[in-house]
Amino acid sequence: MSTKDNIAKQKYLGNKGLVLFITLMNMFIPLSTDLYLPALPSMSEVFGVPTALTNLTLVAFFFFYAVGTLFWGPMSDKYGRRKILIIGAALYAAASMVCALAPDVYVLIAARVVQGIGAGSITSVSMALIKDCYNGKTRESILAIVQTVSGLAPMLAPVVGAFLLRFTDWRGSFWLLTIAGAACLVLAILYQETLPEDEKYEGTVFGAIGRLFAVGKNLSFIVPCLLFSLYNLAFMGYISMSSYIYVEYFSLSEQTYSYFFAANAALSMVGPMAYVKFFSNANKKEFASVCFALYAVCGAAIVLVGGMHPVLFWLGFMPFSLVGTITRPFSTNIMLDQQTGDTGSASSLIGGVATVFGSVGMVAASLFSNVVFGLGFIIFLSGVGSLLGWLILMKSNLPLQGVK
Repeated sequence: MSTKDNIAKQKYLGNKGLVLFITLMNMFIPLSTDLYLPALPSMSEVFGVPTALTNLTLVAFFFFYAVGTLFWGPMSDKYGRRKILIIGAALYAAASMVCALAPDVYVLIAARVVQGIGAGSITSVSMALIKDCYNGKTRESILAIVQTVSGLAPMLAPVVGAFLLRFTDWRGSFWLLTIAGAACLVLAILYQETLPEDEKYEGTVFGAIGRLFAVGKNLSFIVPCLLFSLYNLAFMGYISMSSYIYVEYFSLSEQTYSYFFAANAALSMVGPMAYVKFFSNANKKEFASVCFALYAVCGAAIVLVGGMHPVLFWLGFMPFSLVGTITRPFSTNIMLDQQTGDTGSASSLIGGVATVFGSVGMVAASLFSNVVFGLGFIIFLSGVGSLLGWLILMKSNLPLQGVK
C-alpha cells in the first residue's frame, strides 16, 4: 500500500485536511522571512541601527530555527507529533505577537529567536507526518503537492508585505504572522496522532536527542543531505539580500521589488509538479548531475551580467530557483528512503542541516560590497560543490536506495 492506515484516524481533518495542514506548516518559513522583506531596508533607519544588526532578525531566526528543528524532531519520536506541534505553534504565535510589539531591534531579535524555535517544531513534524502517512510514489506525489502549494507563500508574502506598508509599518507583518500561528495551533489541536504507540521512542529525553547522532552516522542518509542542502547556502543568501539588491543596488521601489520576488516564486511553484510529471522516471544519477551543473551556470551568469540590470539579474537567478524546486520532491524522498525508523530525527536533520547552510549563506552574502557579484559567486560555488560531491558519491560503494 502506498498510503498508510493512520491517515484514517483524522476524524476532524480527514485526508484532504491533513494535506492542507501539512501544506500550511510548510509555509511558515517563507512567511516568517519574506513577509517583512520589503520593510527590511527601512527598519535600519527606524531603529537607528546598522544594516548588519537589522539583518540579525533574519539570521537569528534561521539559526534558532535550525536548533529547534534538531530538538523537536526527536521529541516528536518520543512524545508523539501532536504534543510537539501544539507546543511549537503556541510558541510561534506568542513570539510573533512580541515581535509586533517590540520597542527596539534587540527585543525583536530575541523574539525572533523564540519564533524560530517554535517554527522548528512545526516544519520538522510536518515532514515526519508525510512519512508517517505515505509511502513510495504516493509520498513523492504528496511532497510535490505540498511543496507546490506552499510555494504560494514566497510568491505572495513580499507582495502582501509591501501592500501592508501602505497602511501600516513593519509591525503589520508580524501581526499577520501571529494570526497564522494561532490558526496552526487550532489545527494542531484538531489533528489526531499519526505516530503509533509501539513506534515511539521509550528512552530518556537525552537518549531521544542522541538518535540524531545515530541517524547522522548513516552515511547513505547524511551525505545526500549535505549535498542537497548546499542549495540553501545560495538560496537563503538571496532571501536575505534580495531587498537590498532590488531596492538599494538597482534603486527600485519596495512594491516593484515585491513583483520581481513574486515572479521568481511563481515560476518556482511549477517545479515540484514538473518533477512528478516529467522527471520522476528519469535516471536519478544523471538528473541530479544536470541540476547541479545548472546551478553553477546560473551563478556564473549572475557574476558576469547580473549587475547590469534587474531583469538580467532575475533571468540569471530564476533558473537556479526553478531547478532547485524541481529537485525538492526527489531529494526529500531519497533522503527519507535511506532511513528506517527515527523519522522525527531524520526529518530534523533534513531541515536542520539545510537551515544551517542557509544561515551561513545569509551571513556570507552580506559580506560582499557588491551584493550581486557576491550572490552569483556563492551560487556558482554551491553548484560546483554539489556536482563534484554527487559525482564522487555515484562512483563510491555507498548504497543509495532508489538511485543506485
